Amino acid sequence: MRALITGVTGQDGWYLSSLLLSKGYEVYGLVRRTSHIGNVLPGVNIIYGDLTDQGSINRAVLESSPDEVYNLGAQSFVGGSWDYPASTSDITGIGALRVLEALRIHKPGAKFYQASSSEMFGDQSGALDETNEFMPRSPYGCAKVFAHNVAINYRESYGMFTSCGILFNHESPRRGIEFVTQKIAQAAKNHEVVKLGNVKARRDWGYAGDYVEAMWLMLQHNTPDDFVIATGESHSVEEFCNLAEVKYEIDSKFIRPADIQELVGDYSKAKEILGWEPRTSFQELVRMMVHEDS
Repeated sequence: MRALITGVTGQDGWYLSSLLLSKGYEVYGLVRRTSHIGNVLPGVNIIYGDLTDQGSINRAVLESSPDEVYNLGAQSFVGGSWDYPASTSDITGIGALRVLEALRIHKPGAKFYQASSSEMFGDQSGALDETNEFMPRSPYGCAKVFAHNVAINYRESYGMFTSCGILFNHESPRRGIEFVTQKIAQAAKNHEVVKLGNVKARRDWGYAGDYVEAMWLMLQHNTPDDFVIATGESHSVEEFCNLAEVKYEIDSKFIRPADIQELVGDYSKAKEILGWEPRTSFQELVRMMVHEDS
């Protein structure tokens, strides 16, 4: 089996590469020229390209001739999407369309996974599942809704195997420093005070290593479909700080223009159909991020 991963230098790309390599896949990773290839696992075949450039995506598909494509590439920092809404839309939204179009023309039989996001739901109460409507409250969320819908459109219009994983927040020691969980973890390691925005915001936090298994399972299923991947629990940023034993200060520059107070997912469908459920608790996740390096 041959797999192509966009966003291979990111957190999810690392864990997914590790999983696929352990299963004997020939793994190809799309990497921008400006990215740090030190984040790519040995054994991954690097292909240089960019989600904003259709020609490079076409070449990547032709070179890798994949059986499975995992579109993880995105401008994935929600806070930054207000500063760069156009580029976020181009990379995160239109980028998915470019990958799908390259597959439609050059490898229509390949299975495609779209990394959708809980940010698409916006600020809604209760445990959210695949039937809830999308009400995004950030440029990032809007871009993810487009990518999600266009993946479904290619499934329905062209008969392509496209599955979308609506993943709630998932973290690990490999998380980027711009994300709040890693900021807290690093502050705990260095015995520093961390500056934060809305510490009352609650999120459904899981472990990235668990979540990439769900991605793979979606493409092993007989039919393409969409699945919420979550833990079913929500915890506040303040709780994360308390478990990490770190002190914080409120800094208004980290307050988002339009925040979401709580996000929590219902992964019942993934459990029933894919046999997937999270293995790592919130407490274990925090401990892992504070005390491990990778």
